[in-house]
Amino acid sequence: MIMKPRVSPYLQMVLATVLFAAMGVCVKFASRDFGTAAVVSARGAVGAIIMILIARAAGTPLHTKVPMLHVKRGLAGVTALSMWFYALSQLPLATSVTLNYMSSVWMAVFLLMQSAFLGGKRVDPRIVLAIAVGFAGVALVLHPTLAKDQIGAGLIGLASGMLSATAYLQVTALGKAGEPEVRVVFYFSLMGAALGALTWLIPGQGNPTDLAHIPMHAWLALLGVGTFATIAQLLMTRAYGQGNTLVVANLQYLGIVHAGLLGTLLFEENLHWDGLLGMALIIASGMASTRLKSATPAPAKPADDQPRTVPQ
Repeated sequence: MIMKPRVSPYLQMVLATVLFAAMGVCVKFASRDFGTAAVVSARGAVGAIIMILIARAAGTPLHTKVPMLHVKRGLAGVTALSMWFYALSQLPLATSVTLNYMSSVWMAVFLLMQSAFLGGKRVDPRIVLAIAVGFAGVALVLHPTLAKDQIGAGLIGLASGMLSATAYLQVTALGKAGEPEVRVVFYFSLMGAALGALTWLIPGQGNPTDLAHIPMHAWLALLGVGTFATIAQLLMTRAYGQGNTLVVANLQYLGIVHAGLLGTLLFEENLHWDGLLGMALIIASGMASTRLKSATPAPAKPADDQPRTVPQ
């Protein structure tokens, strides 16, 4: 019997962070000729096709008994994804990726609010400190954008992380309902393709009207968005399923490093010292929040597509 070599879950997570950074590069290139809605739609369409092939190969039926849960998850996830892709098109690559990775800190904020207003379990004071450090990092990251009139895009990127955290809660509900990861990702991708396409049809959204004049490299970038994101998502899902959750969650922050390097090499993006310090604070707060929350009973592992402190 031939044994298939087992790839380390930690190597899979590292590869996923590289591919997510590559996806960000493709988003920036594709957004020059396509609107955000078109990029979101392409990401969803490519992802849905890949998940159909995987579902057939694995014999996993795509019929669901909880369609409304998928709709709720899709609305939150696609909105977060759209906001993040817009931020990617407007901000330095590393900055937009860092703001989206605030989702772990937002989860800590939700935990704190639940404890304060709904009488939940007492929150470790260290989580409160981690949240404060995270938002101090946000202030430093956004500060350089003020001079570039990009504060609006920065706030949208920050909000995308908050909505991502909300989407993760929906993923948890789907996991408790017994939905397999392939089905969850398929319906998320399908909603992304559909909602993106519908938005693309709205006049005045800045989407291309003459597709014939769009250069080939833009089409390739559009294809790359969906391909890189879906493969990265699958690698990340496997990494979370096979490895230590805390180690895998912390490895994801390598994505910010990859994004910074690619942004410097491909787009000549140079971050100021305060931006770099802010990114370091956000990474530290996210890692601390993940570690501290791991001491409490954890919900079902999420399986979605945004860069994750849980997943995306």
